[in-house]
Order: sequence, then structure tokens, then C-alpha cells
Amino acid sequence: MKKVFSCIVSVLILVSCTTTTKDLKLETGISYKLAKKRKQQIFDVVYHLHFQIPREKEKSISSKLTINFTINDLKNDVVLDFNDKTSNLKSIVINDKNAEINHQKEHIIIDKRNLNLGDNSVEIIFDAGEQSLNRNDEFLYTLLVPDRASTLFPCFDQPDIKAKYNLTITAPKDWNVLAGAVLKVKENTKEDFNTHVFEQSDLMSTYLFSFVAGKFTEETKNPGAFDMRFLYRENNKEKINESVGEVYKIHQNALDFLEGYTDVKFPFQKMDFAAIPSFQYGGMEHVGAIQYRQSSLFLDKNATQNQLLRRAKLIAHETSHMWFGDLVTMKWFNDVWMKEVFANFMADKIVNPRFPKINHKLSFMMSHYPSAYSEDRTKGTNPIRQNLDNLKNAGSLYGRIIYNKAPIMMRQLEFLLGEDVFQEGIREYIKTYQNSNADWGELVAILDKKSTDNIKKWSDVWVNSSSRPIFYEEIETNKNGNITKFVLHQKAEDGTDKIWPQSFKITLIDQRGTKKDIEINNIGKSLDITFATKGLKPSQVVYNTNGFGYGVYPIYKNQVHTYRNIKNKVSRGYQYINLYENMLIGNITPLDVYKFYLEAIKYEKNELILSYLCGRMDVIFWHFLNEKQQEDWVTITEQVLIKTLLEDTPKNIKKILYNLYVEQGYTKKSLKTLYTLWSKKGTIDNLFLNENDYTKLAMKLAIFKHPLATQILEEQQIRISNPDRSKRFNWLLPSLSSKSTVRDTFMVSLLDKKNRENESWVQTAMNNIHHPLRQTAASKHLRPILKKLEEVQLTGDIFFPKGWLASSIGNYSSKEAYTILQEFLSENPDYNPVLINKLLQVTDNLVKAQIIKREE
Repeated sequence: MKKVFSCIVSVLILVSCTTTTKDLKLETGISYKLAKKRKQQIFDVVYHLHFQIPREKEKSISSKLTINFTINDLKNDVVLDFNDKTSNLKSIVINDKNAEINHQKEHIIIDKRNLNLGDNSVEIIFDAGEQSLNRNDEFLYTLLVPDRASTLFPCFDQPDIKAKYNLTITAPKDWNVLAGAVLKVKENTKEDFNTHVFEQSDLMSTYLFSFVAGKFTEETKNPGAFDMRFLYRENNKEKINESVGEVYKIHQNALDFLEGYTDVKFPFQKMDFAAIPSFQYGGMEHVGAIQYRQSSLFLDKNATQNQLLRRAKLIAHETSHMWFGDLVTMKWFNDVWMKEVFANFMADKIVNPRFPKINHKLSFMMSHYPSAYSEDRTKGTNPIRQNLDNLKNAGSLYGRIIYNKAPIMMRQLEFLLGEDVFQEGIREYIKTYQNSNADWGELVAILDKKSTDNIKKWSDVWVNSSSRPIFYEEIETNKNGNITKFVLHQKAEDGTDKIWPQSFKITLIDQRGTKKDIEINNIGKSLDITFATKGLKPSQVVYNTNGFGYGVYPIYKNQVHTYRNIKNKVSRGYQYINLYENMLIGNITPLDVYKFYLEAIKYEKNELILSYLCGRMDVIFWHFLNEKQQEDWVTITEQVLIKTLLEDTPKNIKKILYNLYVEQGYTKKSLKTLYTLWSKKGTIDNLFLNENDYTKLAMKLAIFKHPLATQILEEQQIRISNPDRSKRFNWLLPSLSSKSTVRDTFMVSLLDKKNRENESWVQTAMNNIHHPLRQTAASKHLRPILKKLEEVQLTGDIFFPKGWLASSIGNYSSKEAYTILQEFLSENPDYNPVLINKLLQVTDNLVKAQIIKREE
């Protein structure tokens, strides 16, 4: 029977020589031209899908699709997208007639001669594509953003052809199933399998379609609006007790706020969620079925206020997407940033009042500014809004500019318009384009009508341009040292003539000890503030004291030691950020900054600021200090950290200092101390370590060549209580081996895409292999890693290309790695420019290290 069926299929499959439809040349991926033409041709799409999931993940998922749609002209063939093997397509029936399968360049061509003007139906029997079907032994989940729906099933895979879905899933009897619509019926259709039939879904884009199936714990609660289902695999009772109720509560709080802010009721039939081990992102806003990384939701009783805040903001972010992204969706993925910036922006508004003890201005600044600068300072930076010719490149648009610079921009825009006018504009935008699509220009047009300022011109710099401003002073004094002229200027870091209109505050500190705060409002290329400073004798000017401005500001090197005495936490935090940025443009040496930060951590008691200081110290140590400086300062750092850890300090402060100690604890003395902590033969008062902390510590002890590394890893494997985390640790073991040959073999295996299925594990493994202490042995892998970048982009999820680079060449500061980078760039002048930008972002420290270390 199988042989006969195969023969029939082979006859039906047509491999056409032509790659064109009328006025349209087909190419791989979904081109903007194809998407635009289809949008004009296709309407009223409904997908009927049935996936039959076997228990064994090695077996194919037999599937059936019936797609109904309306077309308004027959000038062109209809093009469906299916980015998988032709052999997965078994048969096709068009308007009740068998047809040949014409599959080419990731598309199925539906001959216009088989179509009707008006209503049409296409039925396809196929095996589901595996690329975006994250299959594990006991569960699977779809993740289809940005253009991965077509890797799972044939569809019109573009955001502006929204559709409804009638989904049926047959799965093992002991599996739960979660999807975007309400479950209508579950019945036992065959031995050990249940069939789950869902109601017709709400209207949604293809990237928002999803399902989760597997062995999960399931809870259903009504936190106020309606019943919500929650699937998870966490088995730690403390984390479950501490977290489940809060997760429901935070979702409800977000719903309540968003309905009030937008004046639009929750727009979908339900909102369930699933917590997935090793999920690629923090969360994904699928309509009706949000997916989260499990570790982001489940916290223990020792979680800090900032950990709780991050969880709350994550949930608020994904809930905000129900309005911003799901209800109103971008027309094309060049505006993907819009849904992300609004989700971040709304999350702040939702969550901040719930955490009154946290300084939210400081939290915003520390969350967004360092990350935004980390890309915007590089030669690989990009505008917030980027061009996109083909959806196959859409994943590369994601990055810190979207997630971190865009919220800074939006805050400036709200300030410019005023909060009430801004909210009026957002309400009009949501109500005008709900259940449809809109682009940035359409929102700008709404806001422009409500403002006396030229919002379009403002947007051209902030949204459509890249880079950041560098501010500099023009100060003149008389013979008594009094200011006679003070003009503040800005210039673009990339050398262009761009100017960022913006507002911020500065504080001028007089030599006589007096301070004067000055408001800088909507600064252009230059702003003369002589009138506000005349007669003062400046000791220093402290810039951006409200953390509102964006750019690099002047520093007074002989006064940086006073930063730790600044009482205003936002101002103190920004001075530390600004100092680091000045280091990278050559205004102060890394060693001087490292010394200053090391002194500052002795006194800093704010968790957010301390986390920043410790994080930058780690980067400076491994990237910008030379070997001699590392040898000199690792012991000094060790002494400071141990002394501070033993002091009577809050548990959250101790945990941050401990984490820095773990990152740099490779001396004999540190290894002894860390082993004592790992073995639980010694403790530090008020320092609480959980299972994940012990696992990370065991891995570091192996990388740092502890004499008992093998036994440590073996015992840690036994200690891990959660089966998913145990499986991860076991998979990572080759990357922790003391034998470079074992690590080499493992690294080579990752060049094969079938071994990169769990991308977060891959990045952890590569960070282990390419740790600075192992780079002499690992650097030979850099060329093959760079050669695989395009494949990684095509086969991986949206953040993986940058993660692939960051966990490898991003760890290096050596001349050898720099040479490899330059050779790759010179040998590939026509390489994908978006991927080149990712490479330049990741290797910015590597490039700057060559200059900085040469100058030392």
C-alpha cells in the first residue's frame, strides 16, 4: 500500500521549470512584492487544520489543511507558502478537483485556471514541517514568528492577511493541548489518543497561530475577568506555591489597566498561558495562548524585588501585545518594532504602581540605556525602523534597538506631546485599526494632528535614523574663573549631520559648593545656557541627572570619585553609565574605570546600580584589561568581594556581589572558597543559593579547572531534581570537559543544524567552550562558526543569529580573533548586510579592544 501511494504522489508532483506568475518573479522567502500583490488579491481566509501528533518525536506528524479564501481577480495564480520538503506534500485538491502539486522556491503555486472569482477551497494532505515545531520527548510547541508558519503548514504567511482558524489536534491521551481558541470537545478517538477540537479562533496573523501539547501540570483559575488555563512543568513546590497565584494576578492587573488605557475591552475569546522549559524568548504573545520561559515565571521565596518586577513586566509586556500587535498588527515586519515598543511602554505603566518601593525612573534607565547603547554605539547599528525586502530576513530586525532604544524614543515623544494627548492618539489608533493592520506613518499622522510640533520631522531622526548624539561643552570664563559663556552642542557619533531634539536636566556644581539645576528643553544642534550659568565658577557639570536624555555627555575625570556621593539614584546611575561610554570612546582608560567601579561597589546599596557596576566590571576585566592588569587586579577584586560578602549587607546585594565573584573566581584561593560553598561545607550569612545557582557554580568550577571538576559535575547531575533541567545539564557536559578534544568534537557537532534544536542550550555550551580562559584551544572554531551564520539565520529563531555570534566570537578580545573577523569581512563584501550588522554589533568590544590595549 505504501509503495502504491508513493507512486501516485510522485506522479502528482510537478516540478515546474518556470518560476514566475504574471508580473511577479518568485523567490525564496516571502518578498514584499509578493506580499503586496497577495494583499490586493486574497480576502476572507479561514484555515481548517488537523495535526495528528504521535507519541514518538521521530515520527512525522500527519496533517490535513483545508483553506477557504476569496479572490477578486484571476490575473495571477495564487501563491501559498510552504518552506519544507516537497516530499512532505502528499496531495492537493482545488475546488473539489485533484490537482498537480507545483512546489517551488518554498511556495505552492495554485493555477488560476483551477480557481473561481470569489470563493475557493484548497485541501492539502501533508506532513507538518519540523523546523519551528519544537519537539521534545514529552512535549512540543510551535513558535512561528516572524515567517515560520509556512515551515509548519501551507499558508499565506504575511502579517496583513489575517485569518480565522478551525484547529483539531490528535495527541497522546496523557498530553494536555493548548491553542488560540476555546476547546470545544475532547474525545478518545483511538487507543491512547485523544482528539481535541477547538472553536473557530479570533482573527489573527499567521505568526500568532500556535499550539502547545505535552505532559504538563494544568491549572485553571478565574482571577477576575474569565477562566485562564496555565500549563507548566515546574516541580519545585516552593516555586509553585510562591508563583502560580501571582502569575494569575499579574495577568488580571494588566488586563484591567489596558482596557482602561485603550478604552477597548479585551479583544479575544480567551487568554491562557504555558510555561515552557528553555523557551527561546522571555515570552511570545500568541493570541489566546501566551508562551513563557518557565524560569521567568517561577521564582522562589528569596526572589528580590527587582526579580519580581522583571516577572511582572514580562507578563504585562505579553498581555499588552493583545492590543498592540495582536489586535492591531503591523502591515509588514519593518514595523515589528511598534508592537514591541508599545508592549514595553505599556508594561511600565501597568506594573510600576504595583511596586512602590522601587525607583521606576532608575529601573527604566538601567533596563534600557546600557542595552540601547551597546548596539547604537557600534558600526552595526540600525534605525528603529528598518527596510525589509523579504520576510526571510525579518528575524534579523529584532535587537536591542527595538527593545531598548525605541522605549527611550517613545518616552521623549510622550513628553513632547503631553501624556493626555499621547493617550488620545493611542486610543484613536487602536479603535481605527482594530482587527486590521497599520504602519508607523499612520500613527504619526494621528499624533501630528494633535500636536503643534512637526512629529514627522521629529520621527525622521529618532525612528528612521541610527546612531546617537555626542554632547560637548563650549565654556568661557573670565580671569576670576566665572562663566561668561556656556553653550552645549551635540553631534552625531557616526559623523553625519543628524540632530536629536530632546530634553534632560544638568546640574552645575560651583567651586564654592553650590549647585544649580538647569532644564534643557528640546535641544537642537546647540543651546546657549549662559543666562543660567553666568557668574558661577564650575567645578564640574553633572549631565542627564534625570536619566531622560540619550547620548554620551562630557565627564570631568578629576571628579568621577564624587559620583558615589550623589544621593539622587537616577543621577548616580547615569553617571556610571556615562563613564563607561566615555571609556569606549577613549576619554578615560579601562583600568581607571575598573578601579573606580571596584571602589564604588564597596558602598553601593542599590540593587540596580550595583548590578550594572558588577556587569561592567566583568566586561572590562575580560575584554579590556591586558594579562598583566588581570593578574594584578583579580586578587585585589577577590579581596574586596570576600570582605564585602562577609559584611552585614542585604541578601539581594550579597547575591549580586557573589555572582561577580563566581565570574572571576579562578584563583586558587577563590576556587577553594567557591568549592566550599558548592559542597555546602561552608556558608555565607544571608547568601541564599538555589539549585540553579549550584548548577552554575559547578559549571564555573569545571571551566576554572578545579582539581575535582569531574566529581563536581557528576554529583551536580545527581543533585538536580527537575528532569528538564537534568537533561539540559547532561547535554552541556561535553562543553565543560577538561579535555579540549572533547570540547572540539562537541563544537563541531553544533555546526550541524540537527544538533542546534535547543538554541538556549547551544548558546550556553558555546559560552562554555569560548570562555576567555579556553580561547587558545577554541579560537580555531571561529572561522567555521562565521561561515555557518547564514544557515543559522535561516534555520534558527529570531534572536539566534546574534546569540550564535555573541556566545562565540563575542567573547574574544585577542588579535587572532580580530584578524579572523577582518578576513571574514574582506572575503565577503556582498554578505547579507543585516547579518553583517549583527556581527559588527557583537564584535564591537573586540574591535575597540585592539585600540584600547594598544594605547595602554
